Amino acid sequence: MALEKKEKEYLLKLARNAVKAHLAGGRKLDVQPKDVPSKKLTENGACFVTLHVGERLRGCIGSLEAHRPLVMDVIENALSSAFEDPRFYPMRQEELPEVTFSISVLSAPKPFPVKDAADLLKKLVPGKHGLIIQKGWNRATFLPVVWEQLPKKEEFLSHLCMKAGLGAEAWRDTKGMEFFVYEAEEFSE
Repeated sequence: MALEKKEKEYLLKLARNAVKAHLAGGRKLDVQPKDVPSKKLTENGACFVTLHVGERLRGCIGSLEAHRPLVMDVIENALSSAFEDPRFYPMRQEELPEVTFSISVLSAPKPFPVKDAADLLKKLVPGKHGLIIQKGWNRATFLPVVWEQLPKKEEFLSHLCMKAGLGAEAWRDTKGMEFFVYEAEEFSE
């Protein structure tokens, strides 16, 4: 879903305003279709909303699959990132001016069949692919932007396995593990 500049600006403002409204009294934004700058944003879409204070992560929650209008997904994920990310305490009013909002709008995840670890390393494209790994009940994802912090494929895969609650080297045994890739359109304030 290629977004125009005004659509990206609208979504970033929407994310910030959703958190601001919650901090101001716990109310939820009421978005009317007539207020949305394009029909594209009212179609089902999946996104992650990431919050940073400087270079430090402050929250990141999202949807891997489109199941509600993109504008609603942005609102819900902004609120979840600010107040429900289990890695952080809920955001306080005084933090909001310091927080930068980023949004990643995801393409639909596609199965990524691999023969073995060497095939996985060969096919995976840093900076382009977001990756979901799943083994049994264990599941985790890294957005394409994570390649900026973990540019080596082996390191990216090891950290993703640990995020999923698996051993760091679990990706080397691809039997019984499922992989899915997606791409993301990423933009920030």
